[in-house]
Amino acid sequence: MNRIFLDNAATTPLDPDVLAAMTEVMAGTFGNPSSIHAEGRKARSLIEAARKTVANCLNCSIGEIFFTSGGTEANNMALKNAVRDLGVTRIISSPLEHHCVLHSLQSIEATGAARMEMVRIDENGHVDTEDLRKKLENGREKTLVSLMHSNNEIGNLLPLEEVAKICGDAGAMFHCDTVQTIGYYPIDLDKTRVNFLSGSAHKFYGPKGVGFVYVNSENIVKPYLDGGAQERNMRGGTENIYGIVGLARALEKATAERDDRMQKMQELKRHFVASLRAAYPNVQFNGDLENSHPKVLSVSFPESPKGDLLLMNLDLSGISASGGSACSSGIDVGSHVVGHLHPDSKRHTIRFSFSHHNTREEVDAVVSKLGGML
Repeated sequence: MNRIFLDNAATTPLDPDVLAAMTEVMAGTFGNPSSIHAEGRKARSLIEAARKTVANCLNCSIGEIFFTSGGTEANNMALKNAVRDLGVTRIISSPLEHHCVLHSLQSIEATGAARMEMVRIDENGHVDTEDLRKKLENGREKTLVSLMHSNNEIGNLLPLEEVAKICGDAGAMFHCDTVQTIGYYPIDLDKTRVNFLSGSAHKFYGPKGVGFVYVNSENIVKPYLDGGAQERNMRGGTENIYGIVGLARALEKATAERDDRMQKMQELKRHFVASLRAAYPNVQFNGDLENSHPKVLSVSFPESPKGDLLLMNLDLSGISASGGSACSSGIDVGSHVVGHLHPDSKRHTIRFSFSHHNTREEVDAVVSKLGGML
């Protein structure tokens, strides 16, 4: 049975060109990038070339890009270093952030080093920018705003430039979790004022276990992981050279093919929405269908005796999708995002997330198979 993979917000398949680039390095470059001999210098040159690729894609300095183990580490590093090293004593965020941000904020708050405030979320799941302005006007503490560019569960998009300007005008720092949007949306860090930004390779057809954090050059922070002098003394430990090369190749290709990929996903999402509405009149959608990532669609089905088995039945029918947030234990524990937007609802939510590899025929097959599961 050919499976239908509609969980691309959780992870994406490794691009064959990325695999080829990584395999070439694995076969021919084994040196430690910190060594000064020929093998070490060759490894180091590959890492710095990858850093330049990432910096070029974001229009920033190569000295502002630091490779990490993924988006979770990048977000932890930004939040915790801002408090530890930059004097931040207040963080404004939202209740819809990824758990790696929310749990980091809880950890920071537990130490007493900084206090948290949550910005208001409107009925469609968007950040209330007027509420953010008011919060920034009240209080003279050094403040960091941490808001994600696209919600990983409902896809809603943050007005990145507007929020960056609001923060800049108020003298606040801005951290943006862009894990779901790197490689999908153009981000120009020379024009958009962001202090910290995060990315993860496996969200744009690269390998797992590697990501990066952008740290604006005006923000001088200490190492997040102590050890050696790797990553310009910012992250101790021998670099994941194969993963870093794969990340750069994946981002380079995603950037070059961005418009075509986005158009294909947008068409698939619209077709899926129209087909679901035609086949199941009681279906609803979480979030804002228009101002959202074409990759993500959160579908709400009416309460039914079969509803609790919906995700499992999809899997048994060869369809991969997600219930709650995918980055947890692997057990469907529900979505804190949907729970915040619809706290009393007993409806069943499935997140379908698309790739440019998916087809209309796959979408039609999913719509058809859902009929026996509802």
